[in-house]
Amino acid sequence: MQLPEEFTRYTRELMGDRLYNLWTAGMSSQPPTSIRLHPLKASGRVIMPHYHPEKVDWCTSGYYLSERPNFTFDPLLHAGAYYVQDASSMFVDEVLRQHVCQPVTMLDLCAAPGGKSTSALSALPSGSLLFANEPIPLRTQILIENIQKYGHPDVIVTQNYPADYARSGLMFDVILADVPCSGEGMFRKDPGAISEWSVQHVENCSRLQREILSSAWSCLRPGGLLIYSTCTLNSKENEHNILWAMQELGAEPVEVATRPEWNIIGSLVSDCHAPVYRFIPGVTRGEGLFMAVLRKTSTDSDHHESASITRKARAAKGKNQRSQLPVQSLSGWLHDIDQYALLQTDDHIVAVPKRWEATYHSACKRLKIVHAGIGIATLRGKDLIPRHELALSAALSSDAFPQADLDDDTAIAYLRKEAISLPSDTPRRHVLVTHHGLPLGFVKHLGNRSNNLYPQEWKIRSTHIPATNKEILTAI
Repeated sequence: MQLPEEFTRYTRELMGDRLYNLWTAGMSSQPPTSIRLHPLKASGRVIMPHYHPEKVDWCTSGYYLSERPNFTFDPLLHAGAYYVQDASSMFVDEVLRQHVCQPVTMLDLCAAPGGKSTSALSALPSGSLLFANEPIPLRTQILIENIQKYGHPDVIVTQNYPADYARSGLMFDVILADVPCSGEGMFRKDPGAISEWSVQHVENCSRLQREILSSAWSCLRPGGLLIYSTCTLNSKENEHNILWAMQELGAEPVEVATRPEWNIIGSLVSDCHAPVYRFIPGVTRGEGLFMAVLRKTSTDSDHHESASITRKARAAKGKNQRSQLPVQSLSGWLHDIDQYALLQTDDHIVAVPKRWEATYHSACKRLKIVHAGIGIATLRGKDLIPRHELALSAALSSDAFPQADLDDDTAIAYLRKEAISLPSDTPRRHVLVTHHGLPLGFVKHLGNRSNNLYPQEWKIRSTHIPATNKEILTAI
């Protein structure tokens, strides 16, 4: 691995010889493979013993695997039973479990592809609401896919820049800012990051990160937490940005309890005594990551503005088309459907939990919402076509639709959006297809054939069929 001379000189000076030598040794080793299990969808299932699973110390549902499977051809990945994520990034699970003990409204400001967002959904107390945001359209689509596969109803996905949030008047108890960075911590997995590296790129990233921090800070309620993270190694984008936030924003560092055997490194800058958390390949088992937690101690009037906006939204929410919706036809599709407001936009029907309906209406006026709650159905004339995200939702009622469980080959064919055959006694209607009992999506069964309703943009495009593909999860 050929690294830029300026990078190696600076990094050795920052780390010192011992830590630098451990890092270079780690960079020449194979990256570990790790997954995080869905707390509901993976319930009653364990990782197959031939992968020799080992727990990730700082994440209750994280595991290392001894080899990297061909994840693309595992239907349970597409069903959302687990998420493939670097172990270092799972540290957000530990942070949230230690410091968030009651329901909150949280913003993941730079959320794509969705690993930290879905990790947060696993760790946040029940009743919390997560805004997951990504400004880049292509990355937003990836984020939506992963959020929908996770299937949690308490999520709003937006496509906005941080400055849009700063102007919105919306306020949050927790903000995660996993900011764009120079990517030094990913050199082992992403050689392209090496070719893009330069001193000027580091400087540009540092300036952008401070702009993002300023925007995020204005959206944070007094007493709220901001989790700052990068996947880079240098101090300009890490410790020096934390010092800047302390001096310019009045941020108060918050400690996260860790254990010595986790081998997480603290500050590498002599004048930064704040608790910060560095994951360094070769020292910790994962890719490079920096994380720090900051508390907003100042008081201001922003939260009063937010409350006013919420009241206005609550007063205006009667303007939606809820009364025109075919509620009776949908009544058996969700658990506790009376806990949801059914809303219509164009020909789409969405279920939004009533406890944050006012927040949703407020956000609709100020942000570009691309997903919220649970997409229930599409109206086609008088027909209701169940939406794919309903199939993957944890709130789907198990007896809402007839089901057909698919074997491995048929499940892969379905995920490729190919025609599949169902048993002859399958009812002629919309059918929920499953694999090992977990929903994959819908088909419209017509008797002699079934229309595959899997989303075109999600389908497996590889024409390769692996000779063998070991199962990753199995029933207990």
